[in-house]
Amino acid sequence: MERKWWTLVVVCAATFMLLLDVTIVVVALPDIKTALGASFSQLQWVTDAYALALASLLLTSGSIADKFGRRRIFSIGLVIFTLGSLLCGVAQDPVMLIVSRALQGVGGAALFSTSLALLASTFHGRERGVAFGAWGAVTGVSTALGPILGGVLTTGVSWRAIFLVNLPIGIVALLITWKLVDESRSPHARRIDWPGVVSFTAGLVALVYGFTEAGQHSWSDGVVVGSFIAAAVLLVVFVVIELRVDEPMFDLSLLRIPTFTGGLIAAFAMNGSLFAMLLYVVLYLQDGLGYSALQTGLRLLVMSGCTMVSATIAGRLSEKMPVRWLIGPGLIIVGVGLFVMAGLDQNSSWTHLIPGLIVAGIGSGLVNPPLAATAVGVVDVHRSGMASGINTTFRQIGIAVGIAVYGTAFSSQLSSSMRENPAGGKHAAYADALNTLFWISGAVALIGGVAALLLIRSRDFVPHGPAPTPDGRGDSSSEGAGVSAVA
Repeated sequence: MERKWWTLVVVCAATFMLLLDVTIVVVALPDIKTALGASFSQLQWVTDAYALALASLLLTSGSIADKFGRRRIFSIGLVIFTLGSLLCGVAQDPVMLIVSRALQGVGGAALFSTSLALLASTFHGRERGVAFGAWGAVTGVSTALGPILGGVLTTGVSWRAIFLVNLPIGIVALLITWKLVDESRSPHARRIDWPGVVSFTAGLVALVYGFTEAGQHSWSDGVVVGSFIAAAVLLVVFVVIELRVDEPMFDLSLLRIPTFTGGLIAAFAMNGSLFAMLLYVVLYLQDGLGYSALQTGLRLLVMSGCTMVSATIAGRLSEKMPVRWLIGPGLIIVGVGLFVMAGLDQNSSWTHLIPGLIVAGIGSGLVNPPLAATAVGVVDVHRSGMASGINTTFRQIGIAVGIAVYGTAFSSQLSSSMRENPAGGKHAAYADALNTLFWISGAVALIGGVAALLLIRSRDFVPHGPAPTPDGRGDSSSEGAGVSAVA
């Protein structure tokens, strides 16, 4: 096999590993809680640590790869992600697991930001389309398989296996990368905006920490108030830095383009509604209804199967109609699906969720394929990498903030229900708490859908020239290029 096809193999293997890790962990969280004695807020951080590290470093790791070499940064990402997976698999307490998940996120940022850039610098013409098509297929399959594989490994082996399964994949991919993948750099690499990275990361962590701790204590708690104040100050500092530096990690002038802003709102709303809710649906199915991890994963196939079907249709429709009529209605459909899932009570079974899972899955599939176009389609090719990376960053922020906010509401409602209706037991309390989250997350999706319809405009899209060149300019830039498919 020619060397270039080995590049496709390792990129697809890394993508499979990364996207699998986004969904595979969710169904194992109840087992992790039992095994490590994790608190509810610590369970949230198991997911949020990964999302925050990824969101904070995605754009910067792309700039680093452009400057120091994409193969080198891709290899370092494999090492860090694989090491993080090993540490997750042997974690003896929740804190070690959370730190190890953050380490996975650091490696994931390096891998996400360089994957498509490696393909773009290796393949040209028709072969590039084949390579990108294979990568796209892997993203869909890995996301859908996550809950099932997570259930199989957790139920059949141990929750630790969901992390340790990454070791052979990571090691083999690393060996192939060293031996058979060619190095590439960009002569137009941007300077690394370290002050922006630090202020952005610290601000996000403080914000999510405040929401998470509010659910365990109170909104007036000194630590919670201090976290929100720190978050506000740090994020204002970040904006000031980005306005003053010559080469910002986030070009704020992009927000003047209505379609770009609408795409960011849609990206945040998509992941901050349905995907952030999955954690609590899993807790309900396992802790509330008593299903195993495998049984839970099989039930979530109802949604992921519908998502894959509607995504295929949306991919074809996006070439024939304005993307606003896919993204906006798609998010509204997601919101309707979440509303349909509300109404649980102590006598409800999991079948109550089926209609809503189907509807939300269809809506999700309509949104995701065309969403990347709202980022890269409205800027010139030289800024498309940054634009795509920002869109993906907002997706991860949506997950992190959504999980934290819903956790606060879930804890409050759960405690209230247990006090007011102790005879109803855990099932009734979980049902009441989940109903609250369905209404909140449904509203988030609806607001995102309306914003997409109002802001996304066909006239904002600009014609692009020829396909990106291997020198890293335009769409082949590793500054987040193409990673908008990440859930």
